[in-house]
Amino acid sequence: MDDDLLIDAAAEVRIRQHLVLVALGKRPADRSLRVGRLFDPHTRTWRDDQEIVIAGRRIAWVGPAGQYAGEVAERVARPGLAAVPGFGEVHKHIESSHLTPEWEAALVLPRGNTWTCEASHEFSNVNGPRNLEFWLEARRRGSPLKIFPLPGSAVPPTAYEWGGGWFGHDEQAGFLDASLMVAGLDEVMDWPAVWNPQSPSYARLWGMIGATFARRGVVEGHGAGLRDAAAINAFAAAGLASDHEVMTAEEAWEKLAHGVFLELRPQSMDTLIPALLARGLADWSQVAFTTDDRSASHTLRDGATDHNARTAIRLGVPPETALQCVTLNPARHMRLTPWVGSIAPGRFADVVLLRDVASLDIAEVWADGRQVSETTRYLPQVPRIDWPDWATRTVNLGRKLAAADFRIPAAPGRATMHAALLRPFHWTDGFITADLPVADGAVQRDAARNVTKFAIVDRFSGEARTSRMFWLGCGPRTPGTALACSVAHDKHNIWVVGSDDAAMADAVNALGDIQGGWALVREGRLVSTVRYEVGGLMSCRPAAALDAEMQALYAEAAKVEWLYEPTFHPHWYPGFPERLIFATLTCAPWQWVLVAPCEQAPEGFINVQTGEAHPVVW
Repeated sequence: MDDDLLIDAAAEVRIRQHLVLVALGKRPADRSLRVGRLFDPHTRTWRDDQEIVIAGRRIAWVGPAGQYAGEVAERVARPGLAAVPGFGEVHKHIESSHLTPEWEAALVLPRGNTWTCEASHEFSNVNGPRNLEFWLEARRRGSPLKIFPLPGSAVPPTAYEWGGGWFGHDEQAGFLDASLMVAGLDEVMDWPAVWNPQSPSYARLWGMIGATFARRGVVEGHGAGLRDAAAINAFAAAGLASDHEVMTAEEAWEKLAHGVFLELRPQSMDTLIPALLARGLADWSQVAFTTDDRSASHTLRDGATDHNARTAIRLGVPPETALQCVTLNPARHMRLTPWVGSIAPGRFADVVLLRDVASLDIAEVWADGRQVSETTRYLPQVPRIDWPDWATRTVNLGRKLAAADFRIPAAPGRATMHAALLRPFHWTDGFITADLPVADGAVQRDAARNVTKFAIVDRFSGEARTSRMFWLGCGPRTPGTALACSVAHDKHNIWVVGSDDAAMADAVNALGDIQGGWALVREGRLVSTVRYEVGGLMSCRPAAALDAEMQALYAEAAKVEWLYEPTFHPHWYPGFPERLIFATLTCAPWQWVLVAPCEQAPEGFINVQTGEAHPVVW
């Protein structure tokens, strides 16, 4: 059954013909796994002393131990452990672990995560044409983690952005036709382009939705800020099947009531789960627990899908319901139940063995019919993939930047200039304004008022086109200091924030040298880098090695004095501004955003809801 790594219709027929004969005892099985208890998510019940009979990578037979009539080449017994299905991610950006897929597998499989619906906005925007090839390569090489790619709707995120990918009807149709592993269309984020026929992205986005409907794929949603009755009805009417951006209890209840599948993230569970329990939600089949974004460092500390389920259990969800929400529910929603989501015939033999159910204490994980972990130790050899240039040479600055690239000229003869300011997660209708001083013909920062400089550098054209403006309450106060990163959701140009133009240039140039990641210049000296050499988003190495480099960055960043002012977002914290990687999103509820210079906004400052552009100083 060597053809069982990637799901293919012709191979699927042969595999299932073989499984039928193994189930009937007419052909021998490869192995069996006997367990003390087995969880059935279809009925939310437990069965004692069960045997799982495996042929190749699939399950052929499940039932009481000793009743299988066929031959078994190898028998394994775990009588003291409870078996539950492999955990699934209904919505995750693997790029946010900053590991390539083969190393993501080594990180998350020991934590129970055996399959993932990859929400591919990130690599899609770096190299769209190679997107499917990238996500399936590790599986082709034998990785036990099943990755089901969903090409991103936000490629580019808006009509005001451009770069390494462009997806419309034909591209989406091509992905869905190319592989049964493609489950649908990733989160539709550009809400104005959904409802407004005048939006420049309207035809492109609805073309992708139409191609997905035509092939019975799932259209995932992104309903941030859509909370009133009209918006919720419109969201559901558009065919957007899910939302992982729910923040309030009333919003969660109303979206459930309007047929929207909820994908709850740990950061909102403290609010949402007690409210759903208090309102008496009895049927959780329209709910899954999902990661969305989590770095390798945070996964090493907190866990993967297991952390999501444990958080729900801590908040009062019964363990059996929590298990449904990370197994059958996401599989059913993504129409993947023939292959994942339960310990049942025909599915991949993915099993999480627990010492204790209530605490989700994982002893072993099996995937593709074999044991792949012992506690948190990954057992298989990680496939060696020498990622080619199309994956590793994606930061194309084309030149070295200089301090002059970040200079904001003033009008002749002016002592001050009016300036447009933003702050991270600035979701209001208008931008902030301030009068800033002029020196040597350029508009200056004002650290006394927490005003610094922020810039976006295009890393795709080879021209390093740069947009720059002033930001409030964000970035370094320490002189000669700048922080740059090539992860900038969702377009993933380089962002840089700094107290000094020359330091900003040095930080960006350092990213060009290492092909992406993080770069910190402190007091005129490059003190730390973190390498994301694949797509400028990920690194091909073990999680522990990447985490060590991140910890070194954090240590150097702790020596910087960081500006801070609170903003609207509940997860904007003082100190090292790591969450700036999300601060240039162009989806709802963002409005005024700084993007790389484009035809519609030569200075890069644009309202992505309306298309209105504005100067950064005047």
